[in-house]
Amino acid sequence: MSDNLVARQGGRGPIVAIGGAEDKARERLILRRFVALAGGPDARIAIVPTASGIEDAGQHYKALFLDLGAASAEVAFVADRADAMEEATAQPLLGATGIFIGGGNQMRLATILGGTRFEAAIHARSAAGAVVGGTSAGASILSRHMVAFGASGNAPKLRMAQLAAGFGLLTEVIVDQHFRERDRIGRLLTMVALNPAQLGVGIDEDTAAIFHPDGQLEVLGRGTVMIVDGQRMTSDIALQTAHHPVNVTDIILHVLANGARFNLHSRRPLPLPLPKIRPTLAGLPLAADGESGQQ
Repeated sequence: MSDNLVARQGGRGPIVAIGGAEDKARERLILRRFVALAGGPDARIAIVPTASGIEDAGQHYKALFLDLGAASAEVAFVADRADAMEEATAQPLLGATGIFIGGGNQMRLATILGGTRFEAAIHARSAAGAVVGGTSAGASILSRHMVAFGASGNAPKLRMAQLAAGFGLLTEVIVDQHFRERDRIGRLLTMVALNPAQLGVGIDEDTAAIFHPDGQLEVLGRGTVMIVDGQRMTSDIALQTAHHPVNVTDIILHVLANGARFNLHSRRPLPLPLPKIRPTLAGLPLAADGESGQQ
């Protein structure tokens, strides 16, 4: 599978959902991969900091992407909903090969950008092959059913999560972020119980779920991605009151770490990469550490 934008031949671009707190100082694997997916040295990246509400919030990402070798990086600041309706506001997106949506409050993204010319421009660039990524709140907004806010905890409860409309770049999954760090499995189970046809995707910090156009999800980073499949589930969520735990049965859970892949069409993980085998001499295994190999 190529990371080259040209190799995608104008088809829909990949979607990169990041669980937040991605490494920005050391190896920067996730941000580096985002630049590669956007075209490497030819990458033209537009940064959308709307979730934070701070005008210069995108400047740090601009410096990072340029340092990682992108040809250009431009911050597309949107002040309010009226601004998002203006054609000129979306200008930085028009030639972008990568669009990166920063973190903050996903309700700001939904209420300011939802249904505007600016959101339409994001969809148009994605359909033309550009990679669209988001971190934290920027990851949540990528799905059609977006978690607006909710509580932490292990047990699913009826009102544990509030759903709102996202951008719908991902139509078959619900994305949650800061997953393990903020104990959000209960609310992800709740959202899947409310939408059993959707796959729940919980992404740890400094971890990304890369949704490729061929229907494969790839995990990159130091944490894990939990996938909750409730297609065959049974729950009594429609009968419960707000503060009582929900019964949920026949849920399938997948926990995937760096390098693992998942087929979204079949809802099955792909075979894991083979472990590295120790080198041998003349077909015989080398002696274990601390052994001379002599008898």
